[in-house]
Amino acid sequence: MTELLPLVMIGLLIVFIFLGFPVAFVLGGVGIGVGLLAGLPLGFFNIVVSRIYVNVMMNWLLLAIPLFIFMGLVLERSGIVRTLLLSSARMMGRFPGNIALSVVIIGVIFAAATGVIGASVVLLGIIALPAMHAAGYRQELAAGVVMASSTLGILIPPSIMLVLIGDQMQVSVGKLFAGAIMPGLVIAGLMFVTILSYCFLRPQAAPAYVDKDWEELSFLTQLRGFVEPLVLITIVLGSILAGIATPTEAAAIGAAGAMVLAAMHGGLNRRILGEATRSTVTTTAMVLWLMVGATCFSLVFTRLGGNDLVASATDAMGLGPYGTMIAVLALVFVLGFFLEWIEITYIVVPIFLPVIVGLDFGASVEPQDIALWFGVLLAVCLQTSFLTPPFGFALFYLKGIAKQTISVKNIYKGAIPFVLIQLIALTATILFPGIILWLPSLM
Repeated sequence: MTELLPLVMIGLLIVFIFLGFPVAFVLGGVGIGVGLLAGLPLGFFNIVVSRIYVNVMMNWLLLAIPLFIFMGLVLERSGIVRTLLLSSARMMGRFPGNIALSVVIIGVIFAAATGVIGASVVLLGIIALPAMHAAGYRQELAAGVVMASSTLGILIPPSIMLVLIGDQMQVSVGKLFAGAIMPGLVIAGLMFVTILSYCFLRPQAAPAYVDKDWEELSFLTQLRGFVEPLVLITIVLGSILAGIATPTEAAAIGAAGAMVLAAMHGGLNRRILGEATRSTVTTTAMVLWLMVGATCFSLVFTRLGGNDLVASATDAMGLGPYGTMIAVLALVFVLGFFLEWIEITYIVVPIFLPVIVGLDFGASVEPQDIALWFGVLLAVCLQTSFLTPPFGFALFYLKGIAKQTISVKNIYKGAIPFVLIQLIALTATILFPGIILWLPSLM
């Protein structure tokens, strides 16, 4: 009977989540409750408390999370993100699609710092949708660009998701950042090509956007609006990839740099700092409570033989290494319809990571690189899931802010081309692991 308790834990987890209970408390409650019913000694729960203290409360790496979030929020609230949008659109000239391409650039640079998909969609939607509507963009193109660009943030560094995955998998965050750069740039590049092709074939669907007030500014002022935030992000990422700073130290540099830029542009005041700080505290508290609950769940699950049960089940299925990887990613894809990436990271990784790292993928992936490869694949898969109709989170968040301006039908139509792009990228990173592993191998 005891060997079935891990299955009971998973069943209770699913039931309580779909009943609407907070995931953090479900993870912790199920772990502690089943552990007590199983008769685990009280000394084991002392170990759980100690592990929470060491892995969560004393974890230096996790300080990067509030710092990256604060950096992004200060840049957004101070108006620097909007400045970047207008600057990049102006520098691209008066050709169709300039504002859509600028939205992709913002997605690459800033969407990660908001921490969750909903915040990313709201950020880009509020900034970009009015400009695209004013220019006369087709609804489906405007919707697709905003949603797809928002999901880039969970993959392209500095990504809070990759920080948490690195902590869960005990993989270097710097190497995860390096591994995610190439897939992220491939996806962004394919998005650029798709938008340019669409605008070339149907220029009336995406007229050039020109802000008259912005056009009156000097070229140097417009260039500053584009270059300054780009330099900040380059310093943050470059210091990590070059080994000059840890992710936490680089995040602190980014947070300080964001305040300096905001002050230079006259956008730093008590209100903005207060709003950014409150949002940072709220998001960080959510993440930390999830980590506490996930630690309880994973320790009890492992103690009751859950990892061995999962390994035996995957062996019995006979899918082989790549089949097992695809099956796990398919599960993650479906979970992405119902849960945010933070919850999925703390549910899936502790259960399936021991199985994945024990597989033999041959010469294409060395054993020490499997966790790194899997971590980036997880991010690409979740990015695709959040954009996929009919249940992708990004679609519902966009509908919430677009209200009557964009129909549900056009939101779905706009998402499909970008979902295909991300599926192509996901397939390529599975078949050709070097896309992920090449840059980390140089570090």
